[in-house]
Amino acid sequence: MNMENSRSNWAERFKKFFLNNRFVLFLLVLLLIGLNIFILNKISYVFTPFIVLLKTIILPIILTGVVFYLLNPIVDMLEQRKVKRIYSILILYLLIIGIVTVLILNIIPLIRVQILSLIENFPTYSKEIELRFEKWIGGDFFNQLQQTIGINTEELTKNASEWATKLLSNSWSGIGGFLGVLSETLLAIVTVPFILFYLLKDGKKLLPFILNYVPTSLNEQTEQVMQEMNHQISSYIRGQIIISFCIGFLLYMGYLIIGLEYSLVLAVIAACTSIVPYLGPAIAITPALIVATVTSPVMLLKMIAIWTIVQLIEGKFISPQIMGRSLQIHPITIIFVILTAGNLFGVVGIILAVPGYAVIKVIATHLFNWFKFRTRLYDPKEPPFL
Repeated sequence: MNMENSRSNWAERFKKFFLNNRFVLFLLVLLLIGLNIFILNKISYVFTPFIVLLKTIILPIILTGVVFYLLNPIVDMLEQRKVKRIYSILILYLLIIGIVTVLILNIIPLIRVQILSLIENFPTYSKEIELRFEKWIGGDFFNQLQQTIGINTEELTKNASEWATKLLSNSWSGIGGFLGVLSETLLAIVTVPFILFYLLKDGKKLLPFILNYVPTSLNEQTEQVMQEMNHQISSYIRGQIIISFCIGFLLYMGYLIIGLEYSLVLAVIAACTSIVPYLGPAIAITPALIVATVTSPVMLLKMIAIWTIVQLIEGKFISPQIMGRSLQIHPITIIFVILTAGNLFGVVGIILAVPGYAVIKVIATHLFNWFKFRTRLYDPKEPPFL
């Protein structure tokens, strides 16, 4: 009799702490889903169509999303002023076509001329830098330094040559992949206006559509999570693009003032790379340093002064006003996230690292609040989100 009672008590405890525990059942469901994915992944043809579909649509969706977050506030503002949404979209399309036409007719030819000139003079710049490096190696300062710390000049030159050769071969080997990415990007750009039109027109219906597939008890919490994610992404995209444009414009003005060659191309490179926080400016300054170094030591000092002034203006005035502290991510975390995403996913990972991390952070924060509430291991001061 006691044996039967103990078995009954054990069964009741098992049922109470495992079968009736939603958190444990949630973990079991995740485990089963993971096992199914792992097993099906061993059969390559099962996921191949989905992978091909994802690779086909991911770039148009990303490009459309970026443009959507830039234009949607304008469409909403016009709609509040009693302008029908479809008319607002058509007005924006006509305005964008006009801006693109002006760029193609006036700005693009100038950039093209500067790029061709830079490519044509690049061998001369390379030779000049090589001669200056050799002159510096043979100087009295370097000889004294070599005697002091025991630098092997031949070994240093050999290592530098090997590094340059390896870098050049990697660059040439990556041209084929770059051309493939370029063709895919052009095809994606063609599809963006069509997707963007319907997204701007019916974007407000997307959230209610998703909530229809969420349990009713979780509708409010899911809507709050998605609104936070939307706010994080929109704040980052709009802010980073505006900041990049400001940096490019300020550098172009500064380069014109000091008379630096290829000012427009160098400013455009700086604006494009500034989309990546912290690491972008470090990459953008490299071509400007090369051109300024070859020109003259005075030009190098002027260029560094212009770059420093622009970075101070951006850090002290532009970014705080535009971005504020909306992302609430530490700079060290951003750098590590960008480096990790770059190693995993390449250039696309570098560009999408910060907004992707912001989205994951929102989801993780809400899940942790839900975990604190369900397990009672913590004493949350605020009610759980999920």
